[in-house]
Amino acid sequence: MAQIFHRRSNTIALVSLVGVFIAPVGLILGMSGITRSPANTNVGVALDQPVPFSHEHHITELGIDCRYCHTSVEKSASAGVPPTQTCMSCHSQIWTNSPLLMPVRASYKNNTPVVWNQINKVPEFVYFNHSIHVNRGINCNRCHGPVQKMMLTYKGNPFQMRWCLDCHRNPEKNIYQSSEAKKSGISPREQVFDLYWKYQAGTKLSPREQSLADGFDDYAPSQEEVKEGEKLVEHYGVKTKQLADCSICHR
Repeated sequence: MAQIFHRRSNTIALVSLVGVFIAPVGLILGMSGITRSPANTNVGVALDQPVPFSHEHHITELGIDCRYCHTSVEKSASAGVPPTQTCMSCHSQIWTNSPLLMPVRASYKNNTPVVWNQINKVPEFVYFNHSIHVNRGINCNRCHGPVQKMMLTYKGNPFQMRWCLDCHRNPEKNIYQSSEAKKSGISPREQVFDLYWKYQAGTKLSPREQSLADGFDDYAPSQEEVKEGEKLVEHYGVKTKQLADCSICHR
């Protein structure tokens, strides 16, 4: 009796069965990869702005303190976007006829704010407080990438929940004291901004500081550094048992 099905039918059936199980897994992994890619998160992507503002020029070349523009970063949840008056405190005297600064001059003349495209933002259901982190010595670059090197500002990290929880569950790996803080006793928040002064002056940085200055997220502290971090966590009153609670960020 002749065969009803071709010999390849068994292979096709087996491949089909395997595909039924693999396809959903592949779809989930593929969609997960897309959602975490720069195409979706905009990590490393400089957005168009009304004025091509350069952090590198203002911080590294001119030595302007971050807090001159971000006035509330040490005392409130938001770092603050500088008003036009802050820009004009300098640009009423320099680059007064630059076409690039026309939106700033128009803003000042018409008393209307410059509309910037927001780069770093967490979802509306997430609460984040800049002042808490800065006053524990967490450097801006830890979250925002190498800001002092950015000719055009871009997002340095995706701000996904897993990424935040890695730090909240093990804060001792990210809380530290620089050599200057140990010697002169500067506060944790002053240590944050001291890094940029040292970078501008060309001072030799420690491996951790160099990693922060470069915007890398892969620094692995030594066991000794972790133990020092644990002491600082206790000294600063960081409640590690609560940091991973949902209510810390979702209020």
